[in-house]
Parts: sequence; structure tokens; C-alpha cells
Amino acid sequence: MGAQGSKQGGQVKKKKYKGHLIQTLDQHDGGINCMSLSEDGSVLATGSEDKMARLWSTKTEECECIGILQGHEDYITCIIMEDNFVVTGSADKTIRKWDICTCDCVLIFSGHSSPVNRIICTGDFIFSSSYDRTSRCWDFDSAECVRIFSGHKRGVYPMVFIPADEEDVNVDTFDWEGNKDILITGSADFTARSWSFETGKTLKIFKGHTGTITCMGADPAGQILYTGSTDTTVKSWNIAKGENLKTFEGHNAPVLCMSVQNKILYTGSSDWTGKSWVVEFGDCTRTYKGHKHSVSCIKFCDGLLVTGSGDGISRIYEVKSGSLKFMTRSHAGVVNALQVVDDRLFTGSHDGTVKVWDISGVREEIGVLKEDGEEEDEEETRIILDGLNDEDYEDGEEEDEEETRIILDGLNDEDYEDYLNGDTESMYLRDSPVPNTRNGKSNNDQLMDMV
Repeated sequence: MGAQGSKQGGQVKKKKYKGHLIQTLDQHDGGINCMSLSEDGSVLATGSEDKMARLWSTKTEECECIGILQGHEDYITCIIMEDNFVVTGSADKTIRKWDICTCDCVLIFSGHSSPVNRIICTGDFIFSSSYDRTSRCWDFDSAECVRIFSGHKRGVYPMVFIPADEEDVNVDTFDWEGNKDILITGSADFTARSWSFETGKTLKIFKGHTGTITCMGADPAGQILYTGSTDTTVKSWNIAKGENLKTFEGHNAPVLCMSVQNKILYTGSSDWTGKSWVVEFGDCTRTYKGHKHSVSCIKFCDGLLVTGSGDGISRIYEVKSGSLKFMTRSHAGVVNALQVVDDRLFTGSHDGTVKVWDISGVREEIGVLKEDGEEEDEEETRIILDGLNDEDYEDGEEEDEEETRIILDGLNDEDYEDYLNGDTESMYLRDSPVPNTRNGKSNNDQLMDMV
């Protein structure tokens, strides 16, 4: 259990913290690579190295496996849920569509000549990217391949789809040139490309990165593209013109993941940090520290920033202050995926398990659950250790070391003593998680092979 503590009479007194491990779901026989939630959040889908996907109830008192999707001939790389269906992409070069109610495979999408990397769904169509240097568009109902987007010189990874009828898209200022729907792809050839859905032809090539484009996002208006790369930078682009607007510099290693939230961009990197940026100016406003390995996934949720890391730990930060509020310490491998449902955090790891955590106490601490919309009182929402003197408290205010505000989940007595003595390094040297590997290489090594 997590703990707050104070020394009384020379003894360490631990206090129970609400955030704790509720359940471990260990039915998969291989690492968890991806997760997706149903629209109402009641069903979680996971894809695994064991070639199977599983469905889990999320809002029941105990989470249960309610379906097994079996049929792929190699590991599952990506997964999404759309209406009453689950769509999975696999290293077997195919995409499968599954009925949630029966768990039957109803369609197989064949055509890629290399593993499928990512999939996105618009309702009527499925878009996929692959190591075969192409992206494809498929009819959701028939599995017919209706477009092949070919032009990249190396594997294709992230995708962004911008529909012409998107309410937030400003059609008056966007120069569509008759192209109603736009697909944007990022590649290991260091470029991103925008494509006309109508013709399948390249509209613009976004050049400037010197490494693989690993992640992408777009603003709500569909005018600005954001690309993260192994060259350690993030770039923003005018989608209509293909022009580079700004370069976000600050990470010291490949950028692996991102989340765009209105005017703020959140990124995770293999330099062991997460960062937040003001997209208008390209300025880094917060650095989320404490990771002991690459930040593999990142998610914004109601004033919280949740990260998963190669050190096997998920962390929850208060977005505004950058302070670390909660840590999980249970996985034996990299955290590849995470989802938040109400007061529960679901983490999927290469150790083959999904873990369910109670994070209600974290939300209450930062005022997420306040009913009247009143302003947060910093003095009330800080998580600190009991018994701090004024000097210790001032030390806790420093942005670069916020150990006095940290809640550590699942510490044994030896770790807890190290924490109180400021020896956090020893805590992480014991029981160090094994990084996610495939074919003897870590995820980071595999990314660097793309360069």
C-alpha cells in the first residue's frame, strides 16, 4: 500500500493511502502491447504477444475477462474498439474485425506485405500503416481495400485523419483544393506526408526531421500537425502549406509518445522525462521527472498526467505544478499501455499482466472531484510527508526535486527507510524491472534501428 509517514519517538509511522493495487489480471500468456476502451468505458480490450486479444469488464466490482479473440498467427500490435466491434492489427500482416458479443472474427483484411503497425477507424473506414512502406484504407463493412497510399521510402508508423466535415475544422481558412478528407502519415524515412483520400495521392511532404517520426497529433481545428521524432525534437507544421512552424527542443533522446490537449502538448521520451509545451510558442512549461527508464506512453486525464515507463512503473502527476502524486510499483516489465476509467487506472505491461489501481485518492488530492468548481487551494491539495520542518518544506518547493510530495505505492520497509533518508537510488537498484524486449532488443533499440 502507499504511505505517508512521520517519525514519532524514533519510529517510522506509516499511514494508509487510498491509491492501491486492486487486482492483477494475468490470463494473457505474453506481453501486453496495446489497449483500447469502448465508448462508454465499460469494456477494455487488450492485445498481446500471445497472438490473442481479450475483453475485460472495467466497472464491475471485480474486473473479469469476458471474451477471448483468437485467430491471429502472430503477435497483436494495435487494437481499437468501434461500436460493437473490436479491430486488431498484427505482425501476421492482417487486420481482423471481431464481434464483441460473440467474440467471432467476422472479417479479415489482407493486403499488407509486412507487419501492421497502427490502425485508426472513422466509422466507415479503417486506416492502417505498415512496415511495407504503405498505408491502406479499408471498407469497414466489407474489408475491401479502397485506397493504397504509397510514397514513403521506409516503414510507416503514426497516422492522423482529418475529415472535411469535422466541426472544429475551419473550411474557410484551410486550403482544401478539392480534397475533402486528409490522411497524414509519419515514417522512418524522416518525413510525414498528407494524402488526398479522394485520389490517394500525396498533397504535401513535411521535411525537416533527421530521425524516424514516432508519434503525431493535430490541433482541434485540423490546421496544425505535431510530429515527434527519434531526432529528439517535436515540430509543428501548417498542414495546408506543409511548412514547419516551430521546433520544440528540450528532450535529450527520442520522443516516443505525445498527447495534444487544446493549446498544450504533452510528450514522453527515452530521456526518462515527460514534458508539457505551449504549442503557440514552442516553450516547455513543465518537466515531469522521476522515471528511471523511457516514457513509453502518456495520457492526459482531468488535470492529471499519467505516464507508463520502461522501469515498470506508472506515475501520476498534477499537470499544473508538475508534482508527482502517485506511483505504481508492481510490474516486472515496461508499461506499454494505460487507460483510465472513473477512479481506476489500468496498466498493461510486457510482463503479461494488466493491473487495476484505485486512484480516487489522487483525484481528491488535486481537487478533480470538487463539485462547486471552486479554485484549488494549494495548501490543501499538496501531498507531503508529515513532520516536515520549514527547511524540508522549502526544499520540496523546488521543481527539480519534489521528493517531499511523492506518494510511493507498495514500498517495503527497506525501501521506505531509503525514501525517508533521501536514498531513492537504492530503491530502484533493488528488483529492477526487465525492459520490454522482442528478439533480444529493447523497444528503444528497435526504434534506433529505424534511423
